[in-house]
Amino acid sequence: MKTILKLFTMLFCVVSFAQTTIKGKITDNTGLPLPGANIVVVGTSSGTVSDFDGNYTITIDREPPLSIRITYTGFQEQIIEITTNDQTVDVTMIEGNELDEIVISASRTPERIFESPVTVERFGLKSIKNTASADFYGGLENLKGVDINTNSLTFKSINTRGFATFANTRFMQLVDGMDNSAPALNFPLGNLLGMVETDVQSVELLPGASSALYGANAFNGILFMTSKNPFDHQGVRGYIKQGITSQEAAGDNSYTDLGISMAHKFSDKFAAKVNFGYLKGTDWFATNYDDKNMPGGTRESNINYNGVNVYGDEVTTNIREASGGLSIIPDVNVSRTGYLESDLTDYDAESIKADWGLYFRPWGNDFEIQYVGKVGTGSTIYQGAQRYRIDGFSLQQHKIEVRNNDFFVRGYVTSDKAGDTYVMDVLGPNLLNAWKSHRDWFGDYIQTYAGATLGGATDAEAHAAARVAAETGRPEEGSEEFNRLLDQVTSDTNFLTGAGFRDNSKIYHGDANYNFGETFDFAEVQVGGSYRTYRLNSFGTIYADANGPITYSELGIYTQLQRTLELNENLELKLTGSIRYDKSELFDGFFSPRISAGLTVNENHNFRASYQTGFRNPDTQALYIGLQTNAGTLIGGATDIGDRYERSVPVSQFAQNNFGLPSAIVQNGAAAYTNSLFSSIAGDLGSHDPANDGSQFIGNSNFVDPEQVSSFEVGYRGKINDFIIDASAYYSTYNDFLANENVVAPLYGDVSNFDLTGYDPNNPASVAGLNADTQQILAALQNDDFVGYQTYTNTEETVNSYGAAIGVTTKVFDGFDLSANYTWSRLDFDVAGNPDFQTNFNTPEHKVKLGFGKTELFKNVGFNVAWRWSDHYFWEASFGSGEIPAFNVLDAQVNFRVPSLKSTIKLGATNLLADEYFTAFGTGFIGSQYYASLTINNL
Repeated sequence: MKTILKLFTMLFCVVSFAQTTIKGKITDNTGLPLPGANIVVVGTSSGTVSDFDGNYTITIDREPPLSIRITYTGFQEQIIEITTNDQTVDVTMIEGNELDEIVISASRTPERIFESPVTVERFGLKSIKNTASADFYGGLENLKGVDINTNSLTFKSINTRGFATFANTRFMQLVDGMDNSAPALNFPLGNLLGMVETDVQSVELLPGASSALYGANAFNGILFMTSKNPFDHQGVRGYIKQGITSQEAAGDNSYTDLGISMAHKFSDKFAAKVNFGYLKGTDWFATNYDDKNMPGGTRESNINYNGVNVYGDEVTTNIREASGGLSIIPDVNVSRTGYLESDLTDYDAESIKADWGLYFRPWGNDFEIQYVGKVGTGSTIYQGAQRYRIDGFSLQQHKIEVRNNDFFVRGYVTSDKAGDTYVMDVLGPNLLNAWKSHRDWFGDYIQTYAGATLGGATDAEAHAAARVAAETGRPEEGSEEFNRLLDQVTSDTNFLTGAGFRDNSKIYHGDANYNFGETFDFAEVQVGGSYRTYRLNSFGTIYADANGPITYSELGIYTQLQRTLELNENLELKLTGSIRYDKSELFDGFFSPRISAGLTVNENHNFRASYQTGFRNPDTQALYIGLQTNAGTLIGGATDIGDRYERSVPVSQFAQNNFGLPSAIVQNGAAAYTNSLFSSIAGDLGSHDPANDGSQFIGNSNFVDPEQVSSFEVGYRGKINDFIIDASAYYSTYNDFLANENVVAPLYGDVSNFDLTGYDPNNPASVAGLNADTQQILAALQNDDFVGYQTYTNTEETVNSYGAAIGVTTKVFDGFDLSANYTWSRLDFDVAGNPDFQTNFNTPEHKVKLGFGKTELFKNVGFNVAWRWSDHYFWEASFGSGEIPAFNVLDAQVNFRVPSLKSTIKLGATNLLADEYFTAFGTGFIGSQYYASLTINNL
């Protein structure tokens, strides 16, 4: 009996641990191997991916019969029945088209892009592999409806549907569900601290309002970047790119970009991965020396010259007034001699980033627990209200997430540090002042001018002699004294004397979503929500937080219902409705609804229509910035800004003598919103009509409120013969649109009593007839007893925009990929009637993009060419505004597969025509990049 029991036990163990092995090769219909294809045993979490040669092997503790599912982006899914052990299954995948690709972002649930209820763009593995751009992030520029504004070599800002500067706070960027924005800046720094290319699984982009599902910051578009899960993608992958950047101003400079990804599945319950990326190059030199004060002016032709990329020459004064009114001194403004931007930065561009993840599936199914950490540091140029040298800026994120196919719950923290970052517009004036005070410099200038004039010199000769005398002893750029002063000023975080800033701000965020799937008969139902806390901590250098960190929170909840109705065998109607409620502790709550309908005809044509709404809480800078410079103060529009920001301002001797005022007055930030005039008053007073009361000069910007947008969109996706077509059109209306206004707040005088009735600028005696407050305000303007502010506020005007886009793809000449798209965008706003208001639309009316290539031109050889053309447009931003000429760019690459090394060699060039261009006023011209890369896929 014991023997029988032993035999039975042994047999039971054999049955319990019986294993089935399946192996084979995955290829496309041309016989080309498909590395990275997903092979999963149906009903389990067991699976693998094909290696570089398309080969795969799966071993599972189950006996046949069973099924495996094979998927690969751009190809139709296949399910294969397995009937015996050690079965070899070679699979030829059938290529689909763009309409078959699966997206998640549009509805927070997997669906064919063909059936998406709204416009969505996808950039998958094939697109990433074949991009003609220098990296996958730059390749997004070839998508329809997308602008990429190039700030510098390593900082590119995505813009959809306009209304963006480089600080694109109306656009959200998510990496594995985490907002990639830097807390101090409130917008993402491109891919500077983002994903390593070898770990990118897919990229999806939703243009337009997306608040109904994604909240306050998904106002004008959202980018989703998803990484590879180590349970599905194992092995070592790496790349190295080596080449040069070429620019007329900077010359030819070495460029290196490398990355490595390592992932391993230790068991069906545990997997891990780590990624590392490094980039080093030379940024595009900014050499726009056009005179802001006199078009076509130069330092030689204009004594009050103020160059765009010259810093320090914005320090200017009226030399007659500075001389005390000496008649021998002309009544003109003179500016100091500034330093070129290239004198104040080394233009080194660098990015170092790493991320890692631990993935647990405790029950061996789709229930997963993730810990993901990310850290990055880098150096680049950023252009906001000023030009910033981002040097050693660092960002880190840590996330815990629990999920399965039906739900997720995640929480993460984002933290940044400013490193050795400094502001070049502030550095220039303060470096000059550290060498010789502005008072002493202008004193030397005036004294020398007077002496030269008395000695018989002409006006031009006297000015030339005065500048030489005032500049005597000035440290030459690169000299020991210059470098000492540079270090002194950039390490000083007081913007009245220094140019550096500190920051250690944080964002704490949690969100969750549950998809009830088919639980309810009437519709697929989803519910979710999010909670976020900001903790601003710039130690008073950026924000109005000198007295301690600023914290505030916001939350949101949403639901979505989706139902598909089969009208008949040829018609299918998909209805989607979403609504979200958000509440910030600083503002009233807001509902964001979205409804859409998609009609599918014969599986080849889909027509869609949607009404979407969105809102945007003012970003951290719009709320609490308190950045004081010699040129003025950037001040946030939160209602409590007056309690958080104040400054002591010297009062002129005139006001002390005539109005009995103290030598200094403490003014708080609320003055910009409660007691201010538009800054344009300085130039307009000279032409004032005595019959006008001057009320048009009263500024008093409103404190900020959330922006609102509503957008109507229609679209079509379909296949007509061999052509895949995706077209859309939209009309958007923005209310309470946020932008900047420039105002001046006098140190004395009540603006509410300001009345210029009877004031004649040609009759000084007319001032005596004005009320006391108006007299004081005019005296404050005359004696520089005011503070200039750039405020954040909402316009009372409605801002509209509309546009359309169409993309067409097909295959020609026996397998060549051909694509073309066109985007049209228009702003509908009374610009002439609102001269002090900037919408920052910043997008061309017309854009055209073409692509042509083939993955297998010859055996193991492929290529791709991308061309894009942009119409001219007007760029406006706080730093400066100007015309951007039309440009066209050609990128190209050719790649060689080396199967024996599981590698691909690529030779590529961006801006192959070497026709330098720029996408924003004040930035460097964009040159060319030439590179060779080696990518190894040891899957």
